[in-house]
Amino acid sequence: MKLDILAIGAHPDDVELGCGATISKEINNGKKVGILDLTRGELGTRGTAEIRDKEAANAAKILGVSVRLNLKLADGFFLNDKASQLEIIKIIRKYQPDIVLCNAVDDRHIDHGKGSKLASDACFLSGLRKIETRYEESYQKPWRPKQVYHYIQWKNIEPDVVVDVSGFLDKKLEAVFAYESQFHKEDANEPETPISSTNFRDSISYRAQDIGRLIGVAHGEGFTAERYVAVDSLFHLI
Repeated sequence: MKLDILAIGAHPDDVELGCGATISKEINNGKKVGILDLTRGELGTRGTAEIRDKEAANAAKILGVSVRLNLKLADGFFLNDKASQLEIIKIIRKYQPDIVLCNAVDDRHIDHGKGSKLASDACFLSGLRKIETRYEESYQKPWRPKQVYHYIQWKNIEPDVVVDVSGFLDKKLEAVFAYESQFHKEDANEPETPISSTNFRDSISYRAQDIGRLIGVAHGEGFTAERYVAVDSLFHLI
């Protein structure tokens, strides 16, 4: 199965928070989208890895993605090294996405910046034919995505590209709040975290409104680009 878009996140819920509405819109447009989580989020203050596994599966169903995978790298401690790069390369070559979406280039959580660079490097290396990989015992052909975009997370990074996601924010919120252990499970035994706060939950919507404001629409999601965005005509830019 070939994917049009592969969205990569350091933790389950990164993709939903960063680009969930964009994914929902593209799936609605008939595109095939997959999600690759690098870790199970096992160091998260609230919940457990097993709970996050179930929540991630539920969020994937809500968004309607074609596949969701988890590399089970070490949360907090994974490295941008050869072994990790090769694992991502195998997934890229198997699903041959035209576009890869990945973590913010710089963010509050150290895994986000690391995950961003790891995914980006793997996208480049995946196109080198002298790097040999096998998936399920079959040798793979090289494949390099046409574009790599980085979604925006905690920090207010200025976007290079803004996607109009008006009409798809509700689906994003439904997928985000599928992570009940992280966002809105009121339990005295679970400590408050920055993302479990009411302020953060509200910020998901008002950030979409603010980014949408930049291009004159109701809701938007922003991305930074590694390469110039090319168009055939100035009229393709809205």
